[in-house]
Amino acid sequence: MDGVMDEGSYHYGVMARAIAEIDAAGGERVALEDLSGRLGMSAAHFQRVFTQWVGVSPKRYQQYLALGHARSLLAERFTVLEAAHEAGLSGPGRLHDLFLRWEAMTPGDYARGGAGLRIYWGWFDSPFGAALVMGTDKGLCGMGFAAEMGAEAAFADLVRRWPKADYVEDPMRLKPWVDTAFGHEGGLRETPLYLIGAPFQIKVWEALLTIPSGHVTTYSEIARAIGSPKANRAVGAAVGRNPISWLIPCHRAIAKSGALTGYHWGLPVKRAMLAWEAAREDAA
Repeated sequence: MDGVMDEGSYHYGVMARAIAEIDAAGGERVALEDLSGRLGMSAAHFQRVFTQWVGVSPKRYQQYLALGHARSLLAERFTVLEAAHEAGLSGPGRLHDLFLRWEAMTPGDYARGGAGLRIYWGWFDSPFGAALVMGTDKGLCGMGFAAEMGAEAAFADLVRRWPKADYVEDPMRLKPWVDTAFGHEGGLRETPLYLIGAPFQIKVWEALLTIPSGHVTTYSEIARAIGSPKANRAVGAAVGRNPISWLIPCHRAIAKSGALTGYHWGLPVKRAMLAWEAAREDAA
């Protein structure tokens, strides 16, 4: 992970600690001064960290980080995927945040486990800590986060998905795409994605791509949108196997009850992502 900037990791670490303190309060609102004190920070410094992390003032920060926030999103920002698609929010070659395009590997190529495929990889800073990014000449094919599971486990996790591929460390080849993905200066107009998965998985991932930033949907809604309304469990498994986290927004899929359920890279990361997006959406 040499060369990875630590600003994103620091900001994510503060948010993860804040989430833990908010949960420990048992649903009672914690005053800004109390929360920052528990984190060993001044209120002013905590506000600066939050503002730098999310790009908005922290007036409603605790609402975004609270355990029940996902239920609020479900009530206020639930997305019906068919409507999202018809409204032109997404579609082949275009995406939810309007800066991504994608294509999928053929089923035959996928069945070969990545044989003959060269995958470049590198570590990058992100708003959610160190991110492991992988890509081919056609676009990004993998993105994972190490904050909760650790760098070695995150790397092994992605490599296991395409065990016969040739892996080459080359972060500079990926950097322009990654800069675009995280909104850094020096990025390109769009980031291409290369979806490497089984046909059913790709259908699920394409459905995820229609969920707008700051919104959520449910696993059952995804199942209905892909024409398999009784396949909730299979859909959940495909969501969990999404290799390009954040950009294919599996963090925006939650249970009907509003529960976050599992997240492959750790539930604190999922909560931080939803908080980050909701705060930016409200500030827009």
